[in-house]
Amino acid sequence: MASLSSPRSSLAPARPLHPLHAILLAFLFPLFLGTLASDLAYARTFQIQWANFAQWLNAGGLLLGGFALLWSLVGLIRHRGGDRRRLVHALLLLAAWVLGLVNALVHAKDAWAMMPEGLWLSAIAAVLALLASWTGYLGFREWA
Repeated sequence: MASLSSPRSSLAPARPLHPLHAILLAFLFPLFLGTLASDLAYARTFQIQWANFAQWLNAGGLLLGGFALLWSLVGLIRHRGGDRRRLVHALLLLAAWVLGLVNALVHAKDAWAMMPEGLWLSAIAAVLALLASWTGYLGFREWA
């Protein structure tokens, strides 16, 4: 029976995230998901307070996502010869953060004027945050 792993592999097993980076990632997706839920609530009820909730949740996601992105970029620079998973993780975090920033600018308009763009941007940012968190929690491989 053939082994699934090559005996000549120079990659060590996947290493988990640093606990602080994991905490930062743990907040990113729920905050962007809360932004989406608030936008959906505003779209159904037209109560302006839901738009305010969405703005605050998005701002929190940008703040903590910015720190997670910074942590990821430092890790990417420190491990230049690392695997592609680190690069994909950093690019997904960057895409989620940039889309969240654009979403913040859209949400800065009048509550009525932010629909439907704000809703779509919130949905895409939440999906990107989910993918960024997922790739981060998979761990990274180090060269042995």
